[in-house]
Amino acid sequence: MISENIIKIYENSFRENWNLPALTDYSEKRTMTYGDFAEKIAMLHEFYNRCGVKRGEKIALIGKNTSNWITVFIGTITYGAVVVPILQEFNPNDVQHIVNHSGAVMMFSSNSIWENLDASSLRNVRAVIGLDKNELLAQRTGETIGNELTSLQKNFFARYKSGFNRSDVKYANVSNSELMILNYTSGTTGFSKGVMITGNNIAGNVVFGIRQNLHFKGSKCLSFLPLAHAYGCAFDLLTPLAVGTHITLLGKIPSPKIMLKALAEVKPNLIICVPLILEKIYRKQIVPKISKGLARWVLAIPLLDRTIHSKIRQTLIDAFGGNFEQVIVGGAPLNKEVEEFLYKIKFPFTVGYGMTECAPLVSYTHWSEFKLHSAGKVLPGIMEAKVLSSDPKNIPGEIYVRGENVMKGYYNNTEATDRVLYDDGWLNTGDMGTMDEDGTIYIKGRSKTMILTANGQNVYPEEIESKLNNMPYVMESLIVEREGKIVALVYPDYEKMDAEGMTREKMPEVMEEVRKELNKLLAPYEQVYKIQLFANEFEKTPKRSIKRFLYTN
Repeated sequence: MISENIIKIYENSFRENWNLPALTDYSEKRTMTYGDFAEKIAMLHEFYNRCGVKRGEKIALIGKNTSNWITVFIGTITYGAVVVPILQEFNPNDVQHIVNHSGAVMMFSSNSIWENLDASSLRNVRAVIGLDKNELLAQRTGETIGNELTSLQKNFFARYKSGFNRSDVKYANVSNSELMILNYTSGTTGFSKGVMITGNNIAGNVVFGIRQNLHFKGSKCLSFLPLAHAYGCAFDLLTPLAVGTHITLLGKIPSPKIMLKALAEVKPNLIICVPLILEKIYRKQIVPKISKGLARWVLAIPLLDRTIHSKIRQTLIDAFGGNFEQVIVGGAPLNKEVEEFLYKIKFPFTVGYGMTECAPLVSYTHWSEFKLHSAGKVLPGIMEAKVLSSDPKNIPGEIYVRGENVMKGYYNNTEATDRVLYDDGWLNTGDMGTMDEDGTIYIKGRSKTMILTANGQNVYPEEIESKLNNMPYVMESLIVEREGKIVALVYPDYEKMDAEGMTREKMPEVMEEVRKELNKLLAPYEQVYKIQLFANEFEKTPKRSIKRFLYTN
């Protein structure tokens, strides 16, 4: 058990950082200090208390990243209740299922999402509160929650007649062993499971982040990943608030253009991102510059290429705000070509590994010690890992982890829990990989997606997809098995096709050339038999992973 109590960490942080900026809504240029934030949390506690919300009860939360969303999240766990953050990309049926499965007694929702939900289908919810304007959206017959909401400010200021001060910041005595977050995954397997995250799981991630100085008092953070997802939640929200960081909430879809503008303005000290962002910037901004004319010629000359690499590196650093120590990439595998180029030019990035079931972190290494193609080193003193293989360093096997960050289990689903979490504390991650003697992990792919060939060779689709996605006219791909042969499903880059005058009729011929070039990069047992074209993007989970189960049969 982590010795630092997670609730006390926030209680102390809000007092100590009272006058520092805490949260800024980027679109509205509205900033709250830690004192303002603590007052809003206290007001929420007053509301919960007057509504009779009990310790341990579930509060559902859905909407885009805003300071109001964060207030409900932190205010709920510091009250002693359990927050159920729901990704806003979930469809209405999934949202209703999650709310009902969790047993949530109250729900906070943005108005645009609420418009598509059916109040009568939410079985246990006493009332729904709007995040946008703090208004009552619905309540069950006989409830008086709307009245409590209307009179909240009057009652709050009657209680704190001299104003709310830092000495008034006192939160519930909640043990780290208690459930605090119920996080529903939407994996590529096609159904959601409620991951039970305890205070100790949160503390394991936050305390590690503090020890690594990822965020620090007065530092700046631009939050653009969904905070309802474990990765963004842990390192764009929970760790920053524990130390006095100023969080700016982008609050909109992070297209490269929007994000780069915000990065230039905020100048964050640390950047947390998913591979897609770096890959888009690499393909759209870097590749065109290094593949044409003089630059391509210069890069072929050993001494001159350093000058070009240095300029590209500095351009990237400036584009990301110029004030960050490192970019931490997680949430999905980073394309190997992109990774190798960034490593070659000494761009300060590192790749971590985690999963919602570990809230989320399993491994991480500072960029200065990062090993190419690795996923960092198992967190010392917090997590341990093992690879089920006769030669863990060279022969891939299933990765198992154990430690402070491992979930309590899946909510009301002992069958699913027993399949992955064992009595001795080891969690089957479902990932295949190898591990060095120093605990550095190398991910090969998911055990469920691995293809076993007729001659007994293991083929990892993700590795082939990484190479295929770098080929001309390929936007995204999936490697599957069809009648004992390896087949590539490809969604083409129609934008590039149109820009270069490529007709749809020519695509089969072009893709056959792509297949031949791809096979030159693959081992004999990995050879792709054919490429099948798809007219539409592959269906994705809310965190933008392809729903493989839809295409593997």
